[in-house]
Amino acid sequence: MGAGLGVFGLIVLMLYRNNKHRKKAQALLQIQKEQLENTLYELKSTQAQLIQSEKMASLGELTAGIAHEIQNPLNFVNNFSEVSIELLDELKEELQKDETEEALAISMDLKENLSKINHHGKRADSIVKNMLQHSRASSGVKQLTNINALAEEYLNLSYHGFRAKDKDFNANLITEFDNNISKIIVGPQELGRVLLNLFNNAFYAIQQKKAHLNGQYQPEVKVLTRQQNGQVEITIRDNGTGIPENLKNKIFQPFFTTKPTGLGTGLGLSLAYDIITKQHGGKLLVQSEPGQHTEFTIVLPHHSASIVN
Repeated sequence: MGAGLGVFGLIVLMLYRNNKHRKKAQALLQIQKEQLENTLYELKSTQAQLIQSEKMASLGELTAGIAHEIQNPLNFVNNFSEVSIELLDELKEELQKDETEEALAISMDLKENLSKINHHGKRADSIVKNMLQHSRASSGVKQLTNINALAEEYLNLSYHGFRAKDKDFNANLITEFDNNISKIIVGPQELGRVLLNLFNNAFYAIQQKKAHLNGQYQPEVKVLTRQQNGQVEITIRDNGTGIPENLKNKIFQPFFTTKPTGLGTGLGLSLAYDIITKQHGGKLLVQSEPGQHTEFTIVLPHHSASIVN
């Protein structure tokens, strides 16, 4: 009887200890779970901040290009306004001398100048409205978009952004657009961000190559669009530094960059890849020969209404 009670007590003690250890293990697991959740939250927060940093970097490039695009028509407006003021003084003199024929000729010149001022003023207004439209469009919102116009717009903005930072920077810009491409449903703001990143990379590559070749080289960036097999392709090709073979499979990885510290976040191509593949159901392809050229091709489904968010 005593032996039986002893065994029973031993079993109870073992169960108590096991239960105590189990509770400790559960408490430890709960602490580890909370720590992991906090770490995950911090990682997501950091990721969001880094993505915002990349977007702000793109915005900086975009702003320089926009400033140049607006400056051109404003220069015309200023010049024609100054000439018109001089013509008004001449018109006053001719009218005082009763030179009707000369006054009429001056008035015709004035009318032509005012027409040009109106034209270039509308051009500046159009640039501002287009960029506001892109900036206000919420991420992922898709609409019918003219791909050729979008590609040309961001090509010019990127180019003039580089020119704003380096007055000696020049390049041949070649466009071969398929005019038979109809409008397709895409997110213009997001696709514009992809194009801006690819153009910026292309201009950076030719800028670096030109610096090393001491002028014995003509930089060139070429943009082609075409429609085939139910798809629309946008190809951006530069004759810059190229991508080393051992790095080609890394370029779409987050935080990977070949640029010096401070010149790149390493997120541009990673974000571009996600925008094209995940948001638009397309492909982003790369082909490069080190020291010769790099070619990125965006492949978008033409009939993409089924993936509109």
